[in-house]
Amino acid sequence: MPRATQLTAPDANHGEGPVFAAALGGLRWVDMLAGDILHLDSATGSVTRWSVGSVAAAFRPRVGGGVVIATEREFVLADVPDGPVRSLGEVFPGDAIRFNEGACDPAGNFLCGTMAYEQTPGAGTMYRLSPAGDAQTVFGDVTISNGLAWTADATRAFYVDTPTGRVDVFDSDTSGALAGRRPFVTIDPSVGSPDGLTVDAEGGIWVALWGGAAVHHYSAAGTLEDVIELPVPKVTACTLGGDRLDQLFITTSRDGENGENPSAGAVFTFDAGVRGLPPAPFGG
Repeated sequence: MPRATQLTAPDANHGEGPVFAAALGGLRWVDMLAGDILHLDSATGSVTRWSVGSVAAAFRPRVGGGVVIATEREFVLADVPDGPVRSLGEVFPGDAIRFNEGACDPAGNFLCGTMAYEQTPGAGTMYRLSPAGDAQTVFGDVTISNGLAWTADATRAFYVDTPTGRVDVFDSDTSGALAGRRPFVTIDPSVGSPDGLTVDAEGGIWVALWGGAAVHHYSAAGTLEDVIELPVPKVTACTLGGDRLDQLFITTSRDGENGENPSAGAVFTFDAGVRGLPPAPFGG
């Protein structure tokens, strides 16, 4: 089976949510529970940190410049990458729940799901932040909300609630509406649990497997095409980027480990042989 190549040092404790966008200076990802967004300088190989809160759950570029970010319980905006952030207000109260993963839909809304720190079944919710700054509930009964991505033609959206062991698919359109949720692929728990994902230009999906030391590549029809191996078990998320959008960047975690996997927490890369999609920006 093909293997991914280590790109960075193990800079993150819990690396997640990679995004490749020219407006953000190339590749960025989160060290989620540290509250930092990391940036790779492709010319020097150095990695810098941008602290945005107690949790940095997910982020996307804004259409007019800057970044939208989900922190622990808030949506925040920055006018420039690495700059100060301003909060749009707390989305939900308490300290038992946090944001986890998110993405923008074709209409420029930023969707981000939640999970309980104790991973309480059904305690999570999917929220939608509109370009006007209003946050609304999309659906509930989520346990560990993870990967979310739309196809290039906006007709389908793929979604992972990790404990289901599935990647689900919704019918969608250019408004970002979600309907008709149903299983797309089911992953045998013996090979890991689905986590973050990305969609390529051909409608295929690439799914990180937490506990599985791998990324699975499925065709648009749901056929398993490739298994990309990694030398660390906690594979968290992936995105397609680079000059031709054909490099798969894969984040990993060492959260809860004791050094048994020295490269855990690094970003890995793989030549995907297919192009990805630029990240849809937030419209606000």
